[in-house]
Amino acid sequence: MLELINVEKSYPSPTDTGSTPVLKNIILKIEKGQSIAIVGPSGSGKSTLLNIIGALDRPTAGQVLFDGKDLAKTGDIELARIRNEEIGFVFQLHHLLPQCTVLENVLVPTLAEKNRTKSVEVKDRAVRLLERVGLKDWILHRPGQLSGGQRQRVAVVRALINQPKLLLADEPTGSLDEHAAQNIAELLVELNQSEQVTVILATHSIKLAEYMGRILELTNGTLADRKTSK
Repeated sequence: MLELINVEKSYPSPTDTGSTPVLKNIILKIEKGQSIAIVGPSGSGKSTLLNIIGALDRPTAGQVLFDGKDLAKTGDIELARIRNEEIGFVFQLHHLLPQCTVLENVLVPTLAEKNRTKSVEVKDRAVRLLERVGLKDWILHRPGQLSGGQRQRVAVVRALINQPKLLLADEPTGSLDEHAAQNIAELLVELNQSEQVTVILATHSIKLAEYMGRILELTNGTLADRKTSK
């Protein structure tokens, strides 16, 4: 489903003396339905790698194949469609709209859909997902009335509303306490199985990473499997 072939990413040096490499010769193949954790310290390039996988950024070199299509060579309009319909994103900050209800926030990615019948179906799906993550009684509340863990669960549901093939989570528990972080980790595992969505999680927490089926470590710009207790 997803393959990275010799992916590299560099940024211009602040001293204008060349470029600073962040990712070096990344090779990765991920099958549908897998759950992957990418671990590494802050500044190791985890977010950069997720942004490239999620078509938010382009590599300096190499190929990013998503269902056989090279995202590095795909036009901006098609990339926007892929991001909206086939890839879901969850970030450390939930980025919920404070003026909207929980349900309205979840439905934001569907606003481009003009089919009324499908809109009803999507709303029903949103309600079912919110109920599944324990937010049945909070659907009409606004984000300011929710805890940090609840807001992040809303963000996860929003990422899943268009039934994406791939869910990317970038430090999704970084601002949560240990109990809320555990709940989010367990939710990602449950949704990986029940929704059959491939999950790639970037985190500095080995404890969180161990919820995933495979752990990769990003060190000095290179990616390799890390031995896991699973």
